Amino acid sequence: MQDLVAIVVAHDSAHALPDCLAALRAEGVPALVVDNASRDGSADLAERLGARVIRNPRNEGYGRANNIGVRAADAARVLIVNPDLILRPGAVAALRAGAQAYPDAGLYAPRIVEPDGRFFFQAQSFLAPYLQNPQGRRDPPEGDACAPFLSGACLMVERALFLDLGGFDEAIFLFYEDDDLCRRMADAGRALVHVHGAEALHGRGRSSAPERGRVFRARWHIAWSRAYVARKYGLPDPSRSTLLTNGLKALLSLLVLRRAGWERYGGAAAGALAALRGRSALRREGLR
Repeated sequence: MQDLVAIVVAHDSAHALPDCLAALRAEGVPALVVDNASRDGSADLAERLGARVIRNPRNEGYGRANNIGVRAADAARVLIVNPDLILRPGAVAALRAGAQAYPDAGLYAPRIVEPDGRFFFQAQSFLAPYLQNPQGRRDPPEGDACAPFLSGACLMVERALFLDLGGFDEAIFLFYEDDDLCRRMADAGRALVHVHGAEALHGRGRSSAPERGRVFRARWHIAWSRAYVARKYGLPDPSRSTLLTNGLKALLSLLVLRRAGWERYGGAAAGALAALRGRSALRREGLR
């Protein structure tokens, strides 16, 4: 059994995979790429670059595909990595040191640097009652820190612990699966640790190549998934307010023939309406 294997879920990610896989190779971490029915040759490219590849015949979504990869990995720990994320030299060693320093934690994440040079640190999560920050005040840590949320763009976790918790919730196709995992990890008594000395560059939204209708689809899933996880934890359902706010903006965008606005606001309104009607995200994507 290996100590660590990286799980990379790809969907039309050929533009991003070379840099991602090269960084993993430089860090000495073998990669398992789970390809979600890419049409741009991502799976073949990943194999040429030395990764093990699992080819899904259809797009299973982010969390479900990661679960497939984690189950197939023969490793004590897994490193979940977005294809548009590039680990900086020494990042894996720092994450391993973090796991050794905080053995009772459950999830470890690097300091994720955004394209504009800022580093990502979400100071609140609506699913995190254990670390309250009602004003959303941003005080980025200057060292290792417990966090209310860690981004699913890069997470290190014990494989057995991940599977014992059920992995990512497979009712979710896309978005908020990382918030949900963080909540369940915290509820199990395990801390979420931001490892400051581990650095990664994140393309943010560059995991898949642009395509027509992508924004509408993404906004649909954001609205649906937020409603789903809110209900799951007994929180107020935001669907009605999301539908009202975004529905009006979508209509205005149609009136002024602004396609970008229609995709953004129409997608959110449609996702909220689907949640109110009890329609599942998997049904929308043709999955069971």
